Amino acid sequence: MKIKITACQFRVEKVSTFLEFQEQVEDLITQVPVNSDYIIFPELLTIGLSAAFGEQDASSVIRIDEYTNQYKDLFRSLSRKRKQVIIAGTHLERRENEYYNIAYIFDEDGSVVEHKKTHIFPAEANWHTSEGDELEVYSVGPVKIGIAVCYEAEIPEISRILSVNGADIIFCPSYTFTEAGFWRVRHCAHARAIENQVYFVHCPTVGEPGSPLPNGYGRASILSPCDSAWPANGIVAEAVMNEHTIITGTVDMDELYENRKSGAATTFKDRNRRKGMYAKYEPYEGLK
Repeated sequence: MKIKITACQFRVEKVSTFLEFQEQVEDLITQVPVNSDYIIFPELLTIGLSAAFGEQDASSVIRIDEYTNQYKDLFRSLSRKRKQVIIAGTHLERRENEYYNIAYIFDEDGSVVEHKKTHIFPAEANWHTSEGDELEVYSVGPVKIGIAVCYEAEIPEISRILSVNGADIIFCPSYTFTEAGFWRVRHCAHARAIENQVYFVHCPTVGEPGSPLPNGYGRASILSPCDSAWPANGIVAEAVMNEHTIITGTVDMDELYENRKSGAATTFKDRNRRKGMYAKYEPYEGLK
């Protein structure tokens, strides 16, 4: 089974109305092939809307929650119209008295599931963001998928839990503020693809929106394990750095499953083979 994936590398700009934001989104999504099985947008996709509140500071960033209904309505409409699964980046949303960085997955019928980011990057704490407590695998679209939002890619346990619980593709909406930050997530994303024998899709926010919003730096990529079934460097598709653009790539699920059984490196199963040895050492000591 072959799966077509499109990553929308979104260039964030300060916008004064939701319509301006919507036009940016539609500019990218109209370039997406109509037969892509999954479309992904990056982390904090709506952050440019904080400019709509005038003078900006941390409090104006979290006020983008006021656009939650319009954001959901937009992507619900797009997923229905296009009959495609859309991972609509992430959005800061208020739940009772807390704010969460939430990734939304819209199915082709407009139904939606969500993932609250579980590990907040230190700088993100300035936006008063709380952490989610759940890791789920979603049966949305033709395969099982997981979400690892930006910093979550740097926490190996996240992707391991998702892959062991059935995720074959992990989608990573991301917003990194420096070149070093981008490479941290990118290198970790590829490590997670190799060690878990999954496909990993890294989709960053880019652009220079101006203070107090941080710059976005990165290039979207669709990554595979590094083995004979794929390009030697494990890059299925890759964007131009820092441009408002899309990339599309096709991944073969049968190749992935066969690679787990007979690849040169069978890390998915071999990581479990020596669990007895791991149990002698911290932090695994005493764990079954």
